[in-house]
Amino acid sequence: MAIHCSRICLQYLIHLAQDNVDFRLPEIRSLLSLRGKPFDPGENFKEKSPFWLLNGLSEEDVNSIMARTVCAKSAFELWGHGRTHSELRNTLLKYPTENMSPFLQKDSTYKINVYTFNKTLEFEDRIKKIDAMEYLSFEGRVNLRNPKHIFCLLEDYGTDPNDIPDEPLYIYFGRWIADGQRELIRSHSVKNRHFIGNTSMDAGLSFIMANHARVKAHDLVYDPFVGTGSLLVACSHFGAYVCGTDIDYNTIHGIGKASRKNQKWRGPDENIRANLRQYGSEKLYVDVLVSDASKPIWRDGVLFDAIITDPPYGIRESTRRTGSQKDSVKPSEDYIGDSHVPVSMAYHLSDIFTDLLNFSAQHLVIGGRLVYWLPIYRPEYCEEMVPLNACLRLVSNCEQTLSSHTSRRLITMEKIKEPENFLSLTDALAHLSDPHFSPYQGHNAFREKYFSGISKRTLTGKEETNKMAANGGE
Repeated sequence: MAIHCSRICLQYLIHLAQDNVDFRLPEIRSLLSLRGKPFDPGENFKEKSPFWLLNGLSEEDVNSIMARTVCAKSAFELWGHGRTHSELRNTLLKYPTENMSPFLQKDSTYKINVYTFNKTLEFEDRIKKIDAMEYLSFEGRVNLRNPKHIFCLLEDYGTDPNDIPDEPLYIYFGRWIADGQRELIRSHSVKNRHFIGNTSMDAGLSFIMANHARVKAHDLVYDPFVGTGSLLVACSHFGAYVCGTDIDYNTIHGIGKASRKNQKWRGPDENIRANLRQYGSEKLYVDVLVSDASKPIWRDGVLFDAIITDPPYGIRESTRRTGSQKDSVKPSEDYIGDSHVPVSMAYHLSDIFTDLLNFSAQHLVIGGRLVYWLPIYRPEYCEEMVPLNACLRLVSNCEQTLSSHTSRRLITMEKIKEPENFLSLTDALAHLSDPHFSPYQGHNAFREKYFSGISKRTLTGKEETNKMAANGGE
């Protein structure tokens, strides 16, 4: 593959983490689109590979990606690559001297690291590989503690831990530019969070959702099923103002039973605002409200730059909305009585997603994104199950497997036009004939299917235990 000769049009190597593999490409695409850049991979691009080559970027573009991504580990300016060390040497010797020379000066310091994927090398073997690169004209001094420039030799031994080759499948060499934000997964772990609940979103996934939504400084972000505010924490980290609603009074006010082990009741300062204060972003906290997502409380018009949420699935959190089956029993309009706690009724998943998409179409800015989780019963899944809206374009659809029979899919949509009060006859007929635009009723049985799968596994386990007992424990 030809190496670009101009410093303004170099090739870059991204080293990616191997967790949340399905979410990596949409995240990088979204972060590039914030700078108006397309995703332009190198030849023989493999989405599941831990190494990606990217073309058409500047170093500033790469730094902007690495300042936000939690899916990528490091980024490098690629100087050479090949299937063997001999091929690597040939490409390195052909790399333009004018691109190398600024980093090889006598007054500079440097070090060379060796990274291997899917194989661990002994220290002596690493030193030998570094010594073998003496053909590069490094004129500066080695400084292992605080070098001015860091160079890396990266070896890819494939993705199968049960079939590791003796020699690498591919080798890269380049100048280190920046690391990703993997540290955020540890620093924002829910284990150390002040206020948590049974369904608090994992820190890594929260930041992935914020990146898919292209959340940036001064945006206004809304979560209609806010819970304990994990998504608000992630969005505020990127400088967005955040707000949310939830039907659960106790969660919004931080009262009631605690979710932590060995703690019966929540403390006096366990709330969403305290979570943002913990991470230094309280100034970006707008407010949270006790509200039913099925009932409109917002004024008409555009309000939000992004809507990010994790609706309840009916497993650990119930799907409820205010209302009653006794619709015929209503107080008169002039009735003035004591305040009361409204009764609640089932809020079907199909209705949740329909309301969520319609709300987003009404209240997102053009170009604003909706990012949400869609629970799926895997044996029945097909793309027609993903709900659509005429005002929203589907950007990405990523799967996170929960069990052998269930998963949830992270759906990212972008608003492309304002809703129309009246559809043309052609559009109306198209919507009627397209199952994407009709609520998929199968979502409503997700809870039953989820627990039926658990029951089947339990029964299978019991059958195997009884069989072993009948065979004398063999």
